[in-house]
Amino acid sequence: MVTFQAHDGPVYSMVSTDRHLLSAGDGEVKAWLWAEILKKGCKELWRRQPPYRTSLEVPEINALLLVPKENSLILAGGDCQLHSMDLETGTFMRALRGHTDYIHCLALRERSPEVLSGGEDGAVRLWDLRTAKEVQTIEVYKHEECSRPHNGRWIGCLATDSDWMVCGGGPALTLWHLRSSTPTTVFPMRAPQKHVTFYQDLILSAGQGRCVNQWQLSGELKAQVPGSSPGLLSLSLNQQPAAPECKVLTAAGNSCRVDVFTNLGYRAFSLSF
Repeated sequence: MVTFQAHDGPVYSMVSTDRHLLSAGDGEVKAWLWAEILKKGCKELWRRQPPYRTSLEVPEINALLLVPKENSLILAGGDCQLHSMDLETGTFMRALRGHTDYIHCLALRERSPEVLSGGEDGAVRLWDLRTAKEVQTIEVYKHEECSRPHNGRWIGCLATDSDWMVCGGGPALTLWHLRSSTPTTVFPMRAPQKHVTFYQDLILSAGQGRCVNQWQLSGELKAQVPGSSPGLLSLSLNQQPAAPECKVLTAAGNSCRVDVFTNLGYRAFSLSF
């Protein structure tokens, strides 16, 4: 339908609201109106750059996370910080510091409101958005049952559901009880995982290899559904309560194809660009 130049370099992360598409690359985040994109106008609405510590620093923004209750956006990446931006005013409200290496992924605990972040330093950190304080740290690689030193300590994916968290990367994909900081299930997947999400009573994961993996919470592999890319980097699941009939999963990775699953048991078709 539409192709347009969004950034000079790579696009590392995107999120969408009802009205806007937000995209991030090296150093800055930009906003686009969906109404204009669909008219093929694609005129940039605004761009913002977090207050980095030096003017020479242009780190990548690896992850974007919407916080609907606050109408804010969390950005994280190469400068090892989480930046919170008010979407109404475009101002940066706070920076959350604690990671010692760059940040790969973010996840939201909506009830709290709290944000989880995972990074190259091997830690998952839990932040209270009301106080802008770090309230919990789990150094996953230090737990023997999920440590895999040959793959490294980095955390490349995480998701949360109430008091539960699942994360993976260098360490094994693992389900954690957050209140007790206890690993309860270590999933028997040898390849590092790059994306994970909760779905009903399942956990979906993807990474090295062509398959979208469907896990029982107990650790049993329910299904592996092959896609068209040799490696998968992202999963996106439409679970809008207003449109329960549109539960569509998409998977994309190291190819020009986006796989579309209208049923979790098989790939319906692929989009190519």
